[in-house]
Amino acid sequence: MMDNGLAPSIRRLDEDVVRRIAAGEVIQRPANALKELIENSIDAGATNITVTVKDGGLKMLQVADNGHGIKEVDFPLLCERHATSKLSSFADLEGIQTLGFRGEALASISYVSHVTVTSQTVGSALGLRASFHDGCMDGAPAPCAGVQGTTILAEDLFYNAPLRRKAMRGAGEEYALILEAAGAHALHSPGVAFVCRRAGEPRAELQTLGSGSRRDAVRALYGHSAARSLLDLAFAEEPEGLSPRAGAAAGLSCAVSGLMTGPEYSGKKLALVLFVNGRPVESGVLKRAVEAGYSAVLPKGVNPFVFLQVQVPPAHVDVNTHPTKRSVRLLHQAELAERLREAVQNLLLSSNDARAFVQSQMPGAPAVEEEARTAPSAYYRPEKLVRVDARAQTLHAFLTPAGGEGRGPFSS
Repeated sequence: MMDNGLAPSIRRLDEDVVRRIAAGEVIQRPANALKELIENSIDAGATNITVTVKDGGLKMLQVADNGHGIKEVDFPLLCERHATSKLSSFADLEGIQTLGFRGEALASISYVSHVTVTSQTVGSALGLRASFHDGCMDGAPAPCAGVQGTTILAEDLFYNAPLRRKAMRGAGEEYALILEAAGAHALHSPGVAFVCRRAGEPRAELQTLGSGSRRDAVRALYGHSAARSLLDLAFAEEPEGLSPRAGAAAGLSCAVSGLMTGPEYSGKKLALVLFVNGRPVESGVLKRAVEAGYSAVLPKGVNPFVFLQVQVPPAHVDVNTHPTKRSVRLLHQAELAERLREAVQNLLLSSNDARAFVQSQMPGAPAVEEEARTAPSAYYRPEKLVRVDARAQTLHAFLTPAGGEGRGPFSS
Protein backbone atom coordinates (compact mmCIF):
# COMPACT_ATOMS: atom_id res chain seq x y z
CA MET A 1 0.00 0.00 0.00
CA MET A 2 0.99 3.61 -0.58
CA ASP A 3 1.73 5.70 2.52
CA ASN A 4 1.25 9.47 2.06
CA GLY A 5 1.88 9.12 -1.64
CA LEU A 6 5.33 7.57 -1.11
CA ALA A 7 6.40 4.24 -2.57
CA PRO A 8 6.80 1.49 0.06
CA SER A 9 10.28 0.38 0.94
CA ILE A 10 11.60 -2.94 -0.27
CA ARG A 11 12.42 -5.26 2.61
CA ARG A 12 14.19 -8.59 2.70
CA LEU A 13 11.88 -11.32 3.91
CA ASP A 14 12.85 -13.33 6.96
CA GLU A 15 14.31 -16.72 6.18
CA ASP A 16 11.48 -18.42 8.06
CA VAL A 17 8.89 -16.68 5.86
CA VAL A 18 10.77 -17.64 2.71
CA ARG A 19 10.89 -21.29 3.76
CA ARG A 20 7.20 -21.43 4.62
CA ILE A 21 6.27 -19.91 1.26
CA ALA A 22 8.46 -22.47 -0.51
CA ALA A 23 6.96 -25.30 1.56
CA GLY A 24 3.45 -24.23 0.52
CA GLU A 25 4.46 -24.48 -3.14
CA VAL A 26 5.95 -27.97 -2.86
CA ILE A 27 3.36 -29.47 -0.46
CA GLN A 28 -0.02 -28.27 -1.65
CA ARG A 29 -2.09 -31.12 -0.18
CA PRO A 30 -1.54 -34.51 1.55
CA ALA A 31 -1.30 -36.33 -1.79
CA ASN A 32 1.74 -34.19 -2.71
CA ALA A 33 3.45 -35.12 0.56
CA LEU A 34 2.70 -38.80 -0.04
CA LYS A 35 4.13 -38.65 -3.57
CA GLU A 36 7.40 -37.20 -2.28
CA LEU A 37 7.69 -39.79 0.48
CA ILE A 38 6.96 -42.71 -1.86
CA GLU A 39 9.56 -41.46 -4.31
CA ASN A 40 12.13 -41.32 -1.51
CA SER A 41 11.25 -44.91 -0.56
CA ILE A 42 11.63 -46.13 -4.14
CA ASP A 43 14.95 -44.31 -4.51
CA ALA A 44 16.05 -46.08 -1.30
CA GLY A 45 15.47 -49.48 -2.94
CA ALA A 46 12.32 -50.42 -1.01
CA THR A 47 10.31 -53.48 -2.06
CA ASN A 48 7.49 -52.99 0.49
CA ILE A 49 5.77 -49.67 1.13
CA THR A 50 2.92 -49.25 3.62
CA VAL A 51 0.88 -46.06 3.80
CA THR A 52 -1.36 -45.25 6.78
CA VAL A 53 -3.71 -42.27 6.65
CA LYS A 54 -5.98 -40.51 9.14
CA ASP A 55 -8.52 -37.80 8.25
CA GLY A 56 -7.44 -37.70 4.62
CA GLY A 57 -3.78 -37.30 5.59
CA LEU A 58 -4.31 -34.02 7.48
CA LYS A 59 -4.25 -35.60 10.92
CA MET A 60 -1.67 -38.27 10.14
CA LEU A 61 0.28 -39.49 7.12
CA GLN A 62 2.74 -42.33 7.64
CA VAL A 63 4.93 -44.09 5.07
CA ALA A 64 6.96 -47.15 6.10
CA ASP A 65 9.40 -48.96 3.78
CA ASN A 66 12.12 -51.60 3.89
CA GLY A 67 14.76 -49.59 2.04
CA HIS A 68 18.42 -49.19 2.96
CA GLY A 69 17.67 -46.79 5.81
CA ILE A 70 19.34 -43.56 6.93
CA LYS A 71 22.78 -43.31 8.52
CA GLU A 72 23.12 -41.59 11.89
CA VAL A 73 25.48 -38.97 10.48
CA ASP A 74 22.84 -38.00 7.88
CA PHE A 75 20.04 -37.35 10.39
CA PRO A 76 20.90 -33.67 11.03
CA LEU A 77 20.68 -32.93 7.27
CA LEU A 78 17.54 -35.00 6.71
CA CYS A 79 15.07 -32.08 6.76
CA GLU A 80 17.43 -29.31 5.75
CA ARG A 81 16.54 -27.56 2.51
CA HIS A 82 18.63 -28.42 -0.54
CA ALA A 83 20.47 -31.23 1.24
CA THR A 84 20.33 -34.36 -0.92
CA SER A 85 22.33 -37.46 -1.81
CA LYS A 86 21.04 -37.52 -5.41
CA LEU A 87 22.56 -34.39 -6.93
CA SER A 88 25.93 -32.68 -6.64
CA SER A 89 25.97 -30.14 -9.50
CA PHE A 90 23.52 -28.45 -11.86
CA ALA A 91 24.95 -30.43 -14.77
CA ASP A 92 23.72 -33.63 -13.10
CA LEU A 93 20.13 -32.61 -13.91
CA GLU A 94 20.69 -33.56 -17.56
CA GLY A 95 21.20 -37.19 -16.62
CA ILE A 96 19.17 -37.44 -13.42
CA GLN A 97 17.85 -40.96 -12.84
CA THR A 98 16.32 -40.67 -9.37
CA LEU A 99 12.81 -39.45 -8.66
CA GLY A 100 13.90 -36.87 -6.10
CA PHE A 101 16.77 -34.46 -6.64
CA ARG A 102 16.14 -31.01 -5.09
CA GLY A 103 16.27 -31.89 -1.41
CA GLU A 104 13.07 -29.93 -0.67
CA ALA A 105 10.47 -32.60 0.08
CA LEU A 106 11.21 -33.50 3.70
CA ALA A 107 12.19 -29.93 4.50
CA SER A 108 8.87 -28.63 3.14
CA ILE A 109 6.90 -31.29 5.03
CA SER A 110 8.69 -30.37 8.29
CA TYR A 111 7.65 -26.72 7.85
CA VAL A 112 3.94 -27.55 7.66
CA SER A 113 3.66 -30.56 10.02
CA HIS A 114 5.24 -32.38 12.95
CA VAL A 115 7.64 -34.96 11.50
CA THR A 116 9.05 -38.05 13.21
CA VAL A 117 11.57 -40.27 11.43
CA THR A 118 12.49 -43.80 12.49
CA SER A 119 15.15 -45.62 10.51
CA GLN A 120 17.48 -48.61 10.71
CA THR A 121 20.23 -49.45 8.26
CA VAL A 122 21.38 -52.89 7.17
CA GLY A 123 23.41 -54.61 9.87
CA SER A 124 22.43 -52.21 12.65
CA ALA A 125 21.27 -53.72 15.92
CA LEU A 126 19.01 -50.77 16.77
CA GLY A 127 17.06 -48.15 14.94
CA LEU A 128 17.18 -44.38 15.40
CA ARG A 129 14.32 -41.97 15.95
CA ALA A 130 14.25 -38.18 15.72
CA SER A 131 11.67 -35.41 15.51
CA PHE A 132 11.89 -32.42 13.19
CA HIS A 133 10.24 -29.04 12.83
CA ASP A 134 10.99 -26.10 10.53
CA GLY A 135 13.82 -28.04 8.91
CA CYS A 136 15.69 -28.63 12.19
CA MET A 137 16.16 -31.77 14.26
CA ASP A 138 15.00 -31.68 17.89
CA GLY A 139 18.01 -33.05 19.74
CA ALA A 140 20.11 -36.06 18.85
CA PRO A 141 18.59 -39.23 17.35
CA ALA A 142 17.48 -41.63 20.08
CA PRO A 143 18.06 -45.40 19.80
CA CYS A 144 14.92 -47.48 19.51
CA ALA A 145 13.69 -50.88 18.44
CA GLY A 146 13.05 -51.18 14.74
CA VAL A 147 13.40 -53.10 11.51
CA GLN A 148 15.40 -52.37 8.40
CA GLY A 149 13.98 -49.43 6.52
CA THR A 150 12.52 -46.03 7.26
CA THR A 151 9.20 -44.87 8.70
CA ILE A 152 8.26 -41.21 8.27
CA LEU A 153 5.30 -39.87 10.25
CA ALA A 154 3.83 -36.46 9.43
CA GLU A 155 1.15 -35.26 11.87
CA ASP A 156 -1.16 -32.24 11.84
CA LEU A 157 -0.44 -31.24 8.26
CA PHE A 158 -0.86 -27.45 7.71
CA TYR A 159 -1.32 -26.86 11.45
CA ASN A 160 0.39 -23.47 11.00
CA ALA A 161 -1.49 -22.60 7.80
CA PRO A 162 -5.17 -22.47 8.86
CA LEU A 163 -6.39 -21.00 5.57
CA ARG A 164 -4.72 -23.80 3.59
CA ARG A 165 -6.20 -26.39 5.95
CA LYS A 166 -9.70 -24.94 5.60
CA ALA A 167 -9.34 -24.91 1.81
CA MET A 168 -8.72 -28.66 1.73
CA ARG A 169 -11.47 -30.91 0.41
CA GLY A 170 -13.25 -33.37 2.64
CA ALA A 171 -11.32 -36.23 4.21
CA GLY A 172 -12.85 -38.68 1.74
CA GLU A 173 -11.81 -36.68 -1.33
CA GLU A 174 -8.29 -36.13 -0.02
CA TYR A 175 -8.01 -39.85 0.68
CA ALA A 176 -9.13 -40.60 -2.88
CA LEU A 177 -6.28 -38.41 -4.17
CA ILE A 178 -3.88 -40.29 -1.89
CA LEU A 179 -5.07 -43.62 -3.33
CA GLU A 180 -4.60 -42.24 -6.84
CA ALA A 181 -1.01 -41.17 -6.10
CA ALA A 182 -0.14 -44.51 -4.47
CA GLY A 183 -1.82 -46.46 -7.28
CA ALA A 184 0.20 -44.65 -9.95
CA HIS A 185 3.47 -45.69 -8.33
CA ALA A 186 2.16 -49.23 -7.78
CA LEU A 187 1.56 -49.50 -11.53
CA HIS A 188 4.96 -48.11 -12.45
CA SER A 189 6.81 -50.27 -9.91
CA PRO A 190 5.00 -53.64 -9.99
CA GLY A 191 7.91 -55.24 -8.17
CA VAL A 192 7.15 -53.15 -5.08
CA ALA A 193 4.33 -54.30 -2.79
CA PHE A 194 2.05 -51.39 -1.83
CA VAL A 195 -0.47 -51.23 1.00
CA CYS A 196 -2.61 -48.18 1.73
CA ARG A 197 -5.22 -48.08 4.49
CA ARG A 198 -6.97 -45.75 6.88
CA ALA A 199 -5.65 -45.72 10.43
CA GLY A 200 -7.46 -48.25 12.58
CA GLU A 201 -9.01 -50.08 9.64
CA PRO A 202 -8.07 -53.76 9.24
CA ARG A 203 -8.77 -53.83 5.51
CA ALA A 204 -6.58 -52.02 3.01
CA GLU A 205 -8.29 -50.08 0.21
CA LEU A 206 -5.21 -50.50 -1.98
CA GLN A 207 -2.95 -53.53 -1.96
CA THR A 208 -0.60 -55.00 -4.54
CA LEU A 209 1.53 -58.10 -4.17
CA GLY A 210 4.71 -56.81 -5.77
CA SER A 211 4.81 -59.82 -8.07
CA GLY A 212 6.52 -57.88 -10.82
CA SER A 213 3.55 -58.24 -13.18
CA ARG A 214 1.95 -54.97 -14.20
CA ARG A 215 -1.21 -56.81 -15.27
CA ASP A 216 -1.56 -58.14 -11.71
CA ALA A 217 -1.23 -54.58 -10.44
CA VAL A 218 -3.96 -53.42 -12.83
CA ARG A 219 -6.20 -56.26 -11.67
CA ALA A 220 -5.67 -55.28 -8.03
CA LEU A 221 -6.35 -51.58 -8.65
CA TYR A 222 -8.96 -51.51 -11.44
CA GLY A 223 -10.57 -54.95 -11.29
CA HIS A 224 -10.73 -58.08 -13.41
CA SER A 225 -12.71 -56.50 -16.24
CA ALA A 226 -9.94 -53.99 -16.91
CA ALA A 227 -7.21 -56.62 -16.64
CA ARG A 228 -8.98 -58.97 -19.09
CA SER A 229 -9.24 -56.32 -21.79
CA LEU A 230 -5.65 -55.04 -21.62
CA LEU A 231 -3.72 -54.54 -24.83
CA ASP A 232 0.05 -54.10 -25.07
CA LEU A 233 1.09 -50.78 -26.54
CA ALA A 234 4.67 -50.25 -27.69
CA PHE A 235 6.51 -48.20 -30.29
CA ALA A 236 9.87 -46.49 -30.62
CA GLU A 237 11.41 -43.68 -32.59
CA GLU A 238 15.17 -43.65 -32.39
CA PRO A 239 16.78 -41.81 -35.32
CA GLU A 240 20.14 -41.72 -33.59
CA GLY A 241 19.57 -44.20 -30.79
CA LEU A 242 18.31 -43.54 -27.31
CA SER A 243 21.46 -41.75 -26.17
CA PRO A 244 21.82 -39.14 -23.43
CA ARG A 245 23.96 -37.13 -25.84
CA ALA A 246 21.32 -37.00 -28.57
CA GLY A 247 20.75 -33.35 -29.38
CA ALA A 248 17.60 -31.46 -30.27
CA ALA A 249 18.46 -31.57 -33.98
CA ALA A 250 18.29 -35.37 -33.94
CA GLY A 251 14.47 -35.30 -34.05
CA LEU A 252 12.06 -37.36 -32.01
CA SER A 253 13.83 -40.07 -30.03
CA CYS A 254 11.66 -42.08 -27.65
CA ALA A 255 10.58 -45.51 -26.52
CA VAL A 256 6.96 -45.83 -25.43
CA SER A 257 5.45 -48.88 -23.76
CA GLY A 258 2.35 -49.49 -21.73
CA LEU A 259 -1.07 -51.06 -21.38
CA MET A 260 -4.46 -49.86 -22.58
CA THR A 261 -7.93 -51.33 -22.37
CA GLY A 262 -9.74 -52.55 -25.46
CA PRO A 263 -13.19 -51.73 -26.86
CA GLU A 264 -15.09 -53.90 -24.37
CA TYR A 265 -14.04 -51.91 -21.27
CA SER A 266 -15.32 -48.56 -20.06
CA GLY A 267 -14.73 -47.06 -16.62
CA LYS A 268 -16.27 -44.13 -14.81
CA LYS A 269 -13.76 -41.72 -16.36
CA LEU A 270 -10.64 -41.73 -18.49
CA ALA A 271 -7.75 -43.02 -16.37
CA LEU A 272 -4.37 -42.05 -17.83
CA VAL A 273 -1.31 -42.90 -15.76
CA LEU A 274 1.72 -41.30 -17.41
CA PHE A 275 5.38 -41.67 -16.50
CA VAL A 276 8.20 -39.88 -18.30
CA ASN A 277 11.65 -41.29 -17.55
CA GLY A 278 10.23 -42.97 -14.47
CA ARG A 279 8.62 -39.81 -13.11
CA PRO A 280 4.81 -39.46 -12.72
CA VAL A 281 3.69 -36.41 -14.68
CA GLU A 282 0.62 -34.84 -16.24
CA SER A 283 0.50 -33.82 -19.89
CA GLY A 284 -2.58 -32.33 -21.49
CA VAL A 285 -1.06 -32.77 -24.95
CA LEU A 286 -0.49 -36.51 -24.56
CA LYS A 287 -3.86 -36.98 -22.85
CA ARG A 288 -5.65 -35.35 -25.79
CA ALA A 289 -3.67 -37.58 -28.16
CA VAL A 290 -4.94 -40.69 -26.32
CA GLU A 291 -8.51 -39.39 -26.39
CA ALA A 292 -8.23 -38.69 -30.12
CA GLY A 293 -6.99 -42.22 -30.78
CA TYR A 294 -9.96 -43.74 -28.95
CA SER A 295 -12.59 -41.37 -30.37
CA ALA A 296 -11.53 -42.23 -33.92
CA VAL A 297 -12.54 -45.88 -33.38
CA LEU A 298 -15.00 -46.05 -30.48
CA PRO A 299 -18.18 -44.08 -29.78
CA LYS A 300 -18.35 -41.26 -27.27
CA GLY A 301 -18.79 -42.18 -23.64
CA VAL A 302 -16.09 -44.88 -23.59
CA ASN A 303 -13.69 -44.22 -20.71
CA PRO A 304 -10.58 -46.37 -21.06
CA PHE A 305 -7.66 -47.07 -18.75
CA VAL A 306 -4.23 -46.29 -20.17
CA PHE A 307 -0.80 -46.70 -18.59
CA LEU A 308 2.12 -45.19 -20.48
CA GLN A 309 5.86 -45.25 -19.92
CA VAL A 310 7.74 -42.74 -22.06
CA GLN A 311 11.51 -42.95 -22.21
CA VAL A 312 13.36 -40.07 -23.86
CA PRO A 313 17.02 -39.02 -23.69
CA PRO A 314 17.56 -37.10 -20.43
CA ALA A 315 18.79 -34.14 -22.48
CA HIS A 316 15.36 -33.99 -24.19
CA VAL A 317 13.33 -33.41 -21.03
CA ASP A 318 13.37 -30.61 -18.46
CA VAL A 319 12.15 -31.93 -15.10
CA ASN A 320 12.80 -28.74 -13.14
CA THR A 321 9.74 -26.79 -14.29
CA HIS A 322 7.29 -27.10 -11.38
CA PRO A 323 7.66 -27.18 -7.57
CA THR A 324 5.73 -30.45 -7.31
CA LYS A 325 7.48 -31.95 -10.38
CA ARG A 326 4.09 -32.83 -11.84
CA SER A 327 4.87 -31.35 -15.25
CA VAL A 328 7.86 -31.59 -17.56
CA ARG A 329 8.89 -30.02 -20.84
CA LEU A 330 9.64 -32.36 -23.74
CA LEU A 331 11.42 -31.70 -26.98
CA HIS A 332 9.41 -32.74 -30.06
CA GLN A 333 6.26 -33.07 -27.95
CA ALA A 334 3.93 -32.50 -30.92
CA GLU A 335 5.57 -35.30 -32.91
CA LEU A 336 5.35 -37.63 -29.90
CA ALA A 337 1.65 -36.86 -29.46
CA GLU A 338 0.86 -37.59 -33.11
CA ARG A 339 2.81 -40.84 -33.01
CA LEU A 340 0.96 -41.84 -29.83
CA ARG A 341 -2.44 -41.08 -31.40
CA GLU A 342 -1.63 -43.28 -34.40
CA ALA A 343 -0.42 -46.13 -32.20
CA VAL A 344 -3.56 -46.09 -30.03
CA GLN A 345 -5.88 -45.92 -33.04
CA ASN A 346 -4.10 -48.71 -34.95
CA LEU A 347 -4.05 -50.99 -31.91
CA LEU A 348 -7.80 -50.54 -31.39
CA LEU A 349 -8.52 -51.23 -35.06
CA SER A 350 -6.46 -54.42 -35.02
CA SER A 351 -8.13 -55.67 -31.83
CA ASN A 352 -11.69 -54.90 -32.93
CA ASP A 353 -11.89 -58.12 -34.99
CA ALA A 354 -10.98 -60.40 -32.09
CA ARG A 355 -12.90 -59.55 -28.97
CA ALA A 356 -12.76 -61.95 -26.04
CA PHE A 357 -15.93 -63.00 -24.24
CA VAL A 358 -15.38 -64.74 -20.92
CA GLN A 359 -18.14 -66.89 -19.42
CA SER A 360 -17.85 -67.46 -15.69
CA GLN A 361 -19.32 -70.28 -13.63
CA MET A 362 -20.69 -70.04 -10.11
CA PRO A 363 -18.48 -71.66 -7.45
CA GLY A 364 -19.55 -75.21 -6.68
CA ALA A 365 -21.78 -75.53 -9.74
CA PRO A 366 -21.38 -78.76 -11.75
CA ALA A 367 -19.67 -78.52 -15.10
CA VAL A 368 -22.09 -78.41 -18.02
CA GLU A 369 -21.05 -80.05 -21.26
CA GLU A 370 -21.71 -78.30 -24.54
CA GLU A 371 -23.95 -81.14 -25.76
CA ALA A 372 -26.09 -80.90 -22.64
CA ARG A 373 -26.66 -77.19 -23.26
CA THR A 374 -28.04 -77.82 -26.75
CA ALA A 375 -30.09 -80.95 -25.98
CA PRO A 376 -33.91 -80.46 -26.04
CA SER A 377 -35.68 -80.40 -22.70
CA ALA A 378 -37.44 -83.58 -21.51
CA TYR A 379 -40.43 -81.44 -20.57
CA TYR A 380 -41.01 -80.17 -24.08
CA ARG A 381 -44.79 -80.19 -24.68
CA PRO A 382 -45.67 -79.00 -28.18
CA GLU A 383 -49.39 -79.01 -27.46
CA LYS A 384 -48.80 -76.32 -24.83
CA LEU A 385 -47.21 -73.93 -27.29
CA VAL A 386 -49.00 -71.14 -29.12
CA ARG A 387 -48.45 -71.25 -32.86
CA VAL A 388 -47.64 -67.85 -34.36
CA ASP A 389 -46.46 -69.14 -37.72
CA ALA A 390 -48.15 -71.82 -39.83
CA ARG A 391 -44.74 -73.22 -40.75
CA ALA A 392 -43.63 -73.55 -37.15
CA GLN A 393 -45.96 -76.42 -36.16
CA THR A 394 -48.65 -78.59 -37.73
CA LEU A 395 -51.49 -80.71 -36.37
CA HIS A 396 -49.35 -83.82 -36.68
CA ALA A 397 -47.72 -82.86 -33.42
CA PHE A 398 -51.06 -83.39 -31.67
CA LEU A 399 -51.85 -86.79 -33.23
CA THR A 400 -50.81 -90.15 -31.86
CA PRO A 401 -48.48 -92.11 -34.13
CA ALA A 402 -49.66 -95.57 -35.13
CA GLY A 403 -48.82 -98.01 -32.36
CA GLY A 404 -47.54 -95.27 -30.10
CA GLU A 405 -48.70 -93.96 -26.75
CA GLY A 406 -50.63 -90.76 -27.22
CA ARG A 407 -49.95 -87.47 -25.44
CA GLY A 408 -52.03 -85.05 -27.48
CA PRO A 409 -55.61 -83.97 -26.96
CA PHE A 410 -56.83 -86.30 -29.79
CA SER A 411 -55.30 -89.46 -28.33
CA SER A 412 -57.62 -92.22 -27.20
